[in-house]
Amino acid sequence: MSDKCDSCVNYVYNDEYETYECLVNLDEDEMYNFMRGSCDNCPYFRQYDEYGLVRKQN
Repeated sequence: MSDKCDSCVNYVYNDEYETYECLVNLDEDEMYNFMRGSCDNCPYFRQYDEYGLVRKQN
C-alpha cells in the first residue's frame, strides 16, 4: 500500500478482519487502483491530523 494511504484519515484498522481498509465507498476504477497500491491521486485523501481537534477547541 502506498505511504499516502497510511497517513489518510479514511484508512483505518478493522479489528474484525485484522487488516486496514479504506472507509470511502470507492467506485470500480478507484478500487482497482487502491488494490494495486497506486492511490497517489486519490480524490478522497485527507491528511490524518491528530491535533486538529485540539486546534478547533481553542
